[in-house]
Amino acid sequence: MDAKERMIEYHLKGRDIYDGRVLRAMHSINRELFVPDDVKHLAYDDCALPIGGGQTISQPYIVAFMAQALQLKPADKLLEVGSGCGYNAAVLSRLVSHVYSVEIIDWLAEKARRNLLKAGVHNVSVKHANGYKGWPEKGPFDKIMLTAAAREVPEVLKKQLKTGGKILAPLGSTMQELTLLEKFGENDFGKTELIHVRFVPMTSETEK
Repeated sequence: MDAKERMIEYHLKGRDIYDGRVLRAMHSINRELFVPDDVKHLAYDDCALPIGGGQTISQPYIVAFMAQALQLKPADKLLEVGSGCGYNAAVLSRLVSHVYSVEIIDWLAEKARRNLLKAGVHNVSVKHANGYKGWPEKGPFDKIMLTAAAREVPEVLKKQLKTGGKILAPLGSTMQELTLLEKFGENDFGKTELIHVRFVPMTSETEK
């Protein structure tokens, strides 16, 4: 059993990741392509890893948990706010029709594009822009995922979500609650708090 298979068996199946599509997606993406050379030997450890500039790649369990929580469908069009190094988008690309990913840090957006190309992922579009504003010309979206912590989900993102769609976001400051919002009507949302998480803060709208 290699390192990736151990990750799948012990850190995903061994906990509460049961969605077969998510497990296959996690197996199909080589995480070592998305991390710096000095931590490649840790690529399949169940931990966040530094990718430079104070940014991190999320631990595999959290990537899988978030994908499973959104109940993704093959026809879904998904907005990801926070491309990071591209790993999360790569996993999501195996589960939906297309991922539109917005990254506010220019060098990180470029890194994500390069990494996705290396991984042979072709149904992810990465834009260097302010994630608080989403990607309105590509909406509305079936699902939206925030991969950085916000105090609350921006209203503009809620408006870019289809009725019946879902938003998953880490909400809070130092320690956050991973929160699922489901849109029942224009201004009617259900809210479910899932687990405690720790993400880097979302860059403020006022900073860019």
